[in-house]
Amino acid sequence: MASELAASVPASVAAPAKQPPAEKPSEIRRRSHIVLSFWLIVIILGLPIWWRTTSIYRASLPLDRMNEWADGKACRPVFPLNIHVRTESLSDPEAHHLVRLTQLTLDDLNDFSGHHLRLQLAPDKAAVEHGKEPEPALTIHLRPGETNTALLNPHTPDLDVTYAPNAIPSPNSASSSLASFVADQLQSIFAEEQSIIAYLLSTSSASSGARPALSPTVAGTLANRTTKSLRYAPTYHLTFSLFTDGAVPNTWDIETALDEFMKPILDVLRPIHNFTIDTQVQLYATPGVQSQVLGKEHLASFVNAAEWPLSPSIGGAPTVNFVLFVGNQTIGLGSDLETSQSWMIPQWGTVYLLSMPATAAHVSAETLKQPMLTFGSHLLSLLGTPQSGSLPLRLSTLSRIRSTDLLLRASSSLGSLARLARSLRSISIPPSVADGVSKSMHHLEKACTKLGEPEGLLHARIAEEEAERAFFEKSMVGQLFFPDEHKVAVYLPLLGPVGVPLVLGLIAEIRNWIRSRKQKAAEAKEKKAQ
Repeated sequence: MASELAASVPASVAAPAKQPPAEKPSEIRRRSHIVLSFWLIVIILGLPIWWRTTSIYRASLPLDRMNEWADGKACRPVFPLNIHVRTESLSDPEAHHLVRLTQLTLDDLNDFSGHHLRLQLAPDKAAVEHGKEPEPALTIHLRPGETNTALLNPHTPDLDVTYAPNAIPSPNSASSSLASFVADQLQSIFAEEQSIIAYLLSTSSASSGARPALSPTVAGTLANRTTKSLRYAPTYHLTFSLFTDGAVPNTWDIETALDEFMKPILDVLRPIHNFTIDTQVQLYATPGVQSQVLGKEHLASFVNAAEWPLSPSIGGAPTVNFVLFVGNQTIGLGSDLETSQSWMIPQWGTVYLLSMPATAAHVSAETLKQPMLTFGSHLLSLLGTPQSGSLPLRLSTLSRIRSTDLLLRASSSLGSLARLARSLRSISIPPSVADGVSKSMHHLEKACTKLGEPEGLLHARIAEEEAERAFFEKSMVGQLFFPDEHKVAVYLPLLGPVGVPLVLGLIAEIRNWIRSRKQKAAEAKEKKAQ
């Protein structure tokens, strides 16, 4: 009967489901404290440690100043070349008036304000020797003669000028044929240097100063010469090799030949470059071309690089190869009567073909004279030495050209580094890079003020080395292939399983807190209504 009564009871009045017991306030507080403690550990301890261990150190760089150097705004290359004039046969008023007229004429001829020739009467030799006066780029010796003539000394930076008796300008004259003659000679002597410097400035973005326009022919010639010459290095390694296709000759007086014919050239180049030398003899060396008369198309394959043991770079210095091949071969120049014995390989060295009797077992120093002179001439060309003028003037010009080239290259490297640092925010910049940039800019400022002096080459060399070292810093370049997207891909699988429970627990506690606040507000409202 009881079961029938229970079955007849409607479902709507059935007993409610059993609810879990209400949580004690102490347990709610304990759970909230647990969740809060996890989040405090994450925020106070975890995040700082993670940020510290994963952040990329970026040293502060003067990016704006680096861009100014790259754009040519920090330095305007100027070459004030001092030229001394010695006039023992003229009075002081006549000499000063002639120098002034010559300077005015020279300024009218020169359209490159950055390359300025400054004429002045020569001071006492004692002042120059004691460093009170800088060494002049050229000294003009004016002497009376029958006509106006000029002769450049091949061994010293001196220009001997003779003038006719009626060539001296009067004190009131505004022009002079002698002044025009001397100005034309100076313009001709320094024309090649001016063209090379103008070409370097025109091909670099690190110069915004005025420079003369070069004709396409001159620009093409200078571009070809620049392509053939070696990149600047403070030290070069010279390798002199004797190759023969038989058992003789097997000895040569290379040390004597080097001392007599190569060392004088190397000594005058010492202020600009250092050199190390080694020699070798290789027998049974087969050339890449067996023809007796070599055409221009054969020269590229004559050097048998696969079998000839040519010395590589030693100690990081670029190697210049000078190969003397003994054999009955000549180079045809397009005519049956025109032949040559040597040719220069751009950025590599020189090959000289030496014809000797088949039974000659020794190469004497006298036989090596012409090859060594050829090697010396080609070495100057490979180093980028100008082709006109006396050797001292060519070397002083080479120093100024190298200073300009190094200054422009260092400025360009600083600009590239600045663009790299701004475009890649995730790249590491170690303190060594900032130190290299600081040193480079310091020496660039000194080089810019002393471009026309030997000291300028030293500062430009240090600036270029520091800029290159900073740009190619290994610890910095290695970060180029680790962008932020890779970091997210690495950390997301690790932080996901840990972060999801923390976030869900925090959301649940926030909901419970909101629910309890609403419940307390409702209870307070009911009590107030009662």
